[in-house]
Amino acid sequence: MNRIQTLGARACACLLASPCLLAAPLASAGFADDSKASLQLRNYYLNRDFRHDGAGQAKAAEWAQGFVARFESGFSEGPLGVGLDAIGALGVKLDSSRDRRGTGLLPFGPDSQEPVDDYSELGLTAKLKVADNTLRLGTLLPWLPVAIYNDTRLLPSTFQGGMLTSQALPGLTFNGGRLTRANLRDSSSRDTLGYGSASSDAFDFAGGTYAFNPQLSASYYYGKLQDIYSQHHLGLLHNLPLGSGFSLRSDLRYFDSRGAGERRAGEVDNRNFNGLIGLGHGGHRFSAGWQEQSGRSAFPVLNGGAAYVVNLVTLHDFTRAGEDSWQLRYDYDFAAQGIPGLTFMTRYVDGRNVRAAGTDNGQSWERDSDLTYVVQSGSLKGLSLQWRNLSFRSGNGLTTDIDENRLIIGYSLPLW
Repeated sequence: MNRIQTLGARACACLLASPCLLAAPLASAGFADDSKASLQLRNYYLNRDFRHDGAGQAKAAEWAQGFVARFESGFSEGPLGVGLDAIGALGVKLDSSRDRRGTGLLPFGPDSQEPVDDYSELGLTAKLKVADNTLRLGTLLPWLPVAIYNDTRLLPSTFQGGMLTSQALPGLTFNGGRLTRANLRDSSSRDTLGYGSASSDAFDFAGGTYAFNPQLSASYYYGKLQDIYSQHHLGLLHNLPLGSGFSLRSDLRYFDSRGAGERRAGEVDNRNFNGLIGLGHGGHRFSAGWQEQSGRSAFPVLNGGAAYVVNLVTLHDFTRAGEDSWQLRYDYDFAAQGIPGLTFMTRYVDGRNVRAAGTDNGQSWERDSDLTYVVQSGSLKGLSLQWRNLSFRSGNGLTTDIDENRLIIGYSLPLW
């Protein structure tokens, strides 16, 4: 425990010292008074059984502790506001071994194949603000349909680049920019951007979301990974109160992806239409989703990111070439029974018509269940406890069958 406390203090001190030193020349009432900092703790155990008795690794099981310290300044006074954000991340091995590695929690050495004892990253982001326009340069955590950072393991992935966000027009949020490097979720290095095994110099993007009213919004985004692929996105989100405590939520998404430039990843040719419709009442929500794909290739996603599709679930995203899939999901919030903070979710996704591994009719399915409790009061308010269980099966020899359990304890401590 002393080692964990020492490493946690190291992550926090590293983060706080860096921005404070850099921020000193910029000190102003707005810069300091509007600043905030926090330390996020995540204790993560993942046990994956590959369900086979043959050759190769039969099990992956690792336990690790993550620390993510964040600092966000306000803006200096004047027509041009200047600010600085920072993120310091540290992952620490608690239990792993060479024959149980590969969960995505810990990187392992290229020579020994032994999981590392710890890994870390420090990212700084300069920001400039004029009226309702903000430019960020440095470490970015984008959450856009064409570029999403990945936060499903111990530490979040990050990107390097620049992004302009504008809310100058009422109802419209515009984002545009360029990404140049990626830091993967289980890595300390900033790597070249890419898709699969192909690398690229930059990813350019632009688009926005327009809110017609509080219940209805539409989005369009364009992204281009130089010399690999280009991608258009259209989205529609609608929340409809039905009366008598019922509500209907519709989330529709469409992507058109094509090869670009030198086509370093080979042919990219994919159209993906997916959507999720959910009916809620009280603590209950029943949802149905579907995903239809056409074209000759899989759905392309930036390395270090994730697919913005409704059938992206715990393990799989059902985006292989030709794959069509459907989902049934049920959520329950126990606040309706007088137990606030306790929630349950279970879902099933079935995929068919996969063109891979020498077949034109590959099949797979995944079942997930989550039980989560967040402490609502007292000294541990905000502490979250989650058990996640899944089973994944794949026919026609597409990939390995998996049974998996994850235990995740999270806590965010505001520093000021």
